[in-house]
Formats: sequence, C-alpha cells, structure tokens
Amino acid sequence: MIYLDHAATSFHKPPEVAEAVYHAILNTGNSGRGVHGASLDASRLIYKTREKLSQLFNVGDSARVVFTSNATESLNIAIQGLLKSGDHCITTALEHNSVLRPLYLMEKQGVRLTVVGTDKKGCIDISQIEAAICKESKVIVITHASNVLGNVTEIEQIGKLCRQYGLLLILDASQTAGLIPIDMQKLGISVLCCSGHKSLLGPQGIGLLCLAEGAIPNPLKVGGTGMDSFSHTMDLPLPTRLEAGTLNTHGIAGLSAACDYLNHYGQLQILEEATVLAKRFIAGIQDVPGIALYGDLDAIVRTPVVALNIRDMDSAEIADELFYRFNIATRAGAHCAPLVHKAFQTEEQGMVRFSFSHFNTQDEVDEAIQALRTLEEETR
Repeated sequence: MIYLDHAATSFHKPPEVAEAVYHAILNTGNSGRGVHGASLDASRLIYKTREKLSQLFNVGDSARVVFTSNATESLNIAIQGLLKSGDHCITTALEHNSVLRPLYLMEKQGVRLTVVGTDKKGCIDISQIEAAICKESKVIVITHASNVLGNVTEIEQIGKLCRQYGLLLILDASQTAGLIPIDMQKLGISVLCCSGHKSLLGPQGIGLLCLAEGAIPNPLKVGGTGMDSFSHTMDLPLPTRLEAGTLNTHGIAGLSAACDYLNHYGQLQILEEATVLAKRFIAGIQDVPGIALYGDLDAIVRTPVVALNIRDMDSAEIADELFYRFNIATRAGAHCAPLVHKAFQTEEQGMVRFSFSHFNTQDEVDEAIQALRTLEEETR
C-alpha cells in the first residue's frame, strides 16, 4: 500500500516508538496508584515525557503539560473550561469540528461566537480577526494549519494581537506539532492542543494540552487521581487537576520515544523532506486540465497536504478508485471541516486529500501522479 493519508494519522512510525510501547506494556503499572516498582516506573516515565514535551514546545514548566486521549479532548477542555456565558470568542472557517462543535455548544450556553472567513485560496486575513475584537472578547481559537488545505496560519501575528488586547490564544496544532517548531512563549500561545499520533509520530489514543502560566481551564471530567481521595472536588494542582482516571502510560511511552526521534532527526528536516514530495506531486498534476487543486499552493510555509478533485467525480469515488485499483490510500469527503467546503463550494463533492510524510518516497509520489492522470483521462 502507498499510504498518503498522514494528516489523518502517521501510518509509518519510527521503530523505536513501537518498541517503547511494547516495553511499557510488559513493565509499567498505574502511575500514582502505588509505591511498588511497576507503579513508580510508570510515574518516572510520565514525568520524563512531560519534561521532553515541555522542552519541545517551550512550555516553561512540565507541570503544565497535561495528557489527554486526543486533540479533541484537549480542545474540549480548553474551550469549555475557559469560556463562560457573556464571553466573546473568535475563530475561523478553517477549523476542524473538534473546535467548531465545542464552540457551538458554548454558544448555546451564552458565549458569542464570531467566525472569520477565508479568501479564495483559503487564507485568513489577520485584520479581520482584529476587527472582530470587542470588549467582551476573551479567546481566539484557531488552527495552526488547515487539515484540508495545508495552509498555515500566521500565529506569531495572532499572538501579538492577543497580547495587545489581553486575549487568550488557543491553538489547534494537530496538523503541525512535530512538523513545524512551536515555541509557546515566543508565539504567545495560551493553550496548545494536539494529538500524539500525527506528525508527532506517536501512538493513537494520546493527546496533549499544554498551558501557559495563568491559563488554567476548569476540569472537563472528574474522578480518581490517586491523591486527595477524600476531597469532593478536583481542586488540585496541575497536571493532576485535568487528568482524572488512569493515563495511557503505554501511549505516553511511545510518545516519549517519538520525541527522541524528532529531536534526533529534526522537525525542520522532516518538514523539508515531506514538502519536497508534496511539491513534486503538485508539479506532476497541476497542468492536467480536469484536476482542480485547492489552497495556497505558493505559500512559503505549508504542511505537505494537497487537496484536489477530478472534474465532477465524487471525492469518495476517486478515493475508492485510487485504493482498489492503484493501492493508494488517501482521504475523501469533508474531513470534519465543513466551513472549508462551504467556502470552496464542495459540500456535495468533497475533496480528495493527499498528505505526505518524510517516510514516503519519490517513486510512490510518481505512482500517485500517474494514477490521477489515468483517472482524469477516463473522465474525458
């Protein structure tokens, strides 16, 4: 199989990630639930991984690195835990439903929401975000990169706006964490949310919520923590305050190994290698008259994601043909980002998304190009 769906989950993992998960399954107990060796080994592993992630994103204090099950849980904690009735929140049309649906839920609870649109290439105008700011504004929540288009938002400028107006910045870094270096303190990010299984190259079932000093959401869930068991509430210090229940120690072990791989290989090197493949792919199909490409393909920095359609073919049909005839795995449909498709008028057709990794090869890219050319010829 030629796997070109890394924006959904990284299929190719560094071997050391799988080895770390296997070792943890055989050797770790439940952190914070005992003083025996297996429990303490789990606690040490979790602590060391927090330290690595704190350094990776320049959080400043590893206690503000919270483990969740995925980016969706992280975003729900941040959005539901920081907004309240009467607050105003600004977001964009590029967002994933992991942002939009929690915001729509908060709308029903009295939060006022402004959604900033995109231009014809799917880019956000920062001046429109600033124009939307009012005295009730509290939070800007925005994706670092569109999971559909690969467009990267100008987070540094948005961070400056947030500092200027005293707003919190919640960043959905699901598509960029591990691929584009993120410095929370430099960029003015209040809350960083991401999954561990995409460009961080870790296992599925593990997510991150990294908090700046002073940005402390209310817990989304409450329960056992292994400490202060007689308290009726979760009024506990970070990270325990937001980590009720047993943590995914096995997933954390894999993520720890992935951090080591990223630090050794280099995030920018990974981005450069994957970008070379994406550009090769674009160059091989952009002159084909029946293929429509979406997004800002000329941007200096973008994720290695390419969305397209072939004439009026349904995107699901294209993806099926690619897989069953050519053994090429892609993603079709709306990609949980409905406002992007409304902007490009592809609500019915959807788009086919190709997403590349540095683990892919030029030969695989060339096979994908030829497969698309073949399908396009058949539609003439």
